[in-house]
Amino acid sequence: MTKLVAILALIGIAFLIYLFVLGRLSQSGAAPGLTDGRLAPCPDRPNCVCSEYPGHRAHFIEPLPLKQESPEDAIREIQTLVISLGGEIRRTSDGYLAANFSSQLFRFVDDVEFRVDPDDGKVHVRSASRVGHSDLGANRERVERIRQHLAGN
Repeated sequence: MTKLVAILALIGIAFLIYLFVLGRLSQSGAAPGLTDGRLAPCPDRPNCVCSEYPGHRAHFIEPLPLKQESPEDAIREIQTLVISLGGEIRRTSDGYLAANFSSQLFRFVDDVEFRVDPDDGKVHVRSASRVGHSDLGANRERVERIRQHLAGN
């Protein structure tokens, strides 16, 4: 019985070390940015959501409504909201914003990007984990929380 407990403890410790290493690895890199004026599509992993590609059902999330008259005003409002929710702004330019959110325990980094589409009256959003396979729905939850805040709820 003590051998089993020791083996389980070693497996648990190895798993925690693995999570720590993944967290450290996720701290390097950056958001993919715009490609041909659009946010990048999600990779073939369930740790990403994006509003640019409605045909990608598993990853699709509705875009955010655009309430402001100018892309600059929308980006300023989103920037303020991202900071208030604990995100760090990495880049802004002409209707685009890239930010990072880090998990508390292992410091996993997720990239969140916004692209204002004034012609359609929408703000497209992409939220993705840098490493790992599953995020247990964290990126989808984050975008929905941002949606609620923008709606004033």
